[in-house]
Amino acid sequence: MNYIISILSILNIKDRTIEPKICIQGICYDEKSSFSRGPALAPPSIRKALYSGSSNLYSECLTSIDSPNIKDMGDFNISAYEEIFKITKSHLGSFDKIVTLGGDHSITYPVIKAYVEKYPRIDILHIDAHADLYDQYEGDRFSHACPFARIMEDGLIGRLVQVGIRTLNPHQAEQALKYNVEIHHMKDFNLDAIPIFSNPLYISLDMDAFDPAYAPGVSHHEPGGLSSRQVLSIIQSMSSEVIGADIVEYNPTKDIHDMTAYLAAKMLKELMAKF
Repeated sequence: MNYIISILSILNIKDRTIEPKICIQGICYDEKSSFSRGPALAPPSIRKALYSGSSNLYSECLTSIDSPNIKDMGDFNISAYEEIFKITKSHLGSFDKIVTLGGDHSITYPVIKAYVEKYPRIDILHIDAHADLYDQYEGDRFSHACPFARIMEDGLIGRLVQVGIRTLNPHQAEQALKYNVEIHHMKDFNLDAIPIFSNPLYISLDMDAFDPAYAPGVSHHEPGGLSSRQVLSIIQSMSSEVIGADIVEYNPTKDIHDMTAYLAAKMLKELMAKF
């Protein structure tokens, strides 16, 4: 054994995990927004902040996203909801992991449908002010208020854990009970209470999870939310393999001095570092 180690040392061969192939896809879609349009404009705004030069491309754990294994596939202007599934499935044929820049939260359902064809058993960590568990909203079962109802109804994932929720109503509480959703309410926030996931993990980050003081550029301002440091701590504390993520509901038309764009760009770096 020592002989083998010596040979590896001489050849300068390191025992390391092969880095995954990662892509970024922008899904410019907000047709299923219920209150205010604008998230379809988000992907290029997040990229502009990311590459503005105001900060570097390193995460806080010193991982650079300036890597040949990361490819930006650009933005996709969606004309039909079904296209989101097809685009994501196509990218998963060439890449191991995807970060999706939305878009309203309705995009998460077709993205997850594509994901489970490659990763049959996954868990989701959903960070949001809203549970998005309505059976239907304003007559639309695929509204941005419904993606996790559809995901759970279809039995697509093993476990759904929601953090930062502060707008629950009786209907969604019933839905959470029906589908065994684990809700960590914002009023009871405790980082240590967030569980360890046993399956590969997908993280869905809605920008209105943040208190509006940190993220004014959202359609639904819900006071009493998470701080930027709290969300960073959530992401950085995940010990499971993160195999995908989305950042949704950023609305550039509501932003102030691009504050929310820079925050989304920061989260993008940290999520890709977990990849």
